[in-house]
Amino acid sequence: MVLQTDCRFLCCMNMWIFWAVLAAISAALVIVLTKAGLKTVDSNLAFAIQSVFILTITWGLVTFEGNLGTLKDIDTKTWIILICAGIATTLATVFSFKALSLGKASTVSTIERTSIVFAILLSTIFLKEKLTWQIIVGGILILSGAVFIALSEPE
Repeated sequence: MVLQTDCRFLCCMNMWIFWAVLAAISAALVIVLTKAGLKTVDSNLAFAIQSVFILTITWGLVTFEGNLGTLKDIDTKTWIILICAGIATTLATVFSFKALSLGKASTVSTIERTSIVFAILLSTIFLKEKLTWQIIVGGILILSGAVFIALSEPE
């Protein structure tokens, strides 16, 4: 009976929330595990090691889901956008690993999550997403919280 209720809850809620929560939990694990792994390894070497698994798992998923054949259907504009996003992802991770090798995981991850504020601004400008008062207040709270946490702990 409880299992049915849980399944109905998952089916009824917006699935993007479910996946977003899983992404948040995974991102938290990445921060903690990476920080633990950086104790004796250079940050770029650590990212290179993780990248092997990223490539293997994601291409395995594409193949398993049967989407490998659609690679040829991607238009030039989309290729350029995805390549730029890949470069940005790589830079973000390199910078994150470097910050984690030098600072505390709790502080680094807090500052890193101010990316939400930048995402709000950029999505409003480039994707024409609507900016509401709730989003503005939330962004201000996120930024304020990050500054508060960063300034609260002496290194």
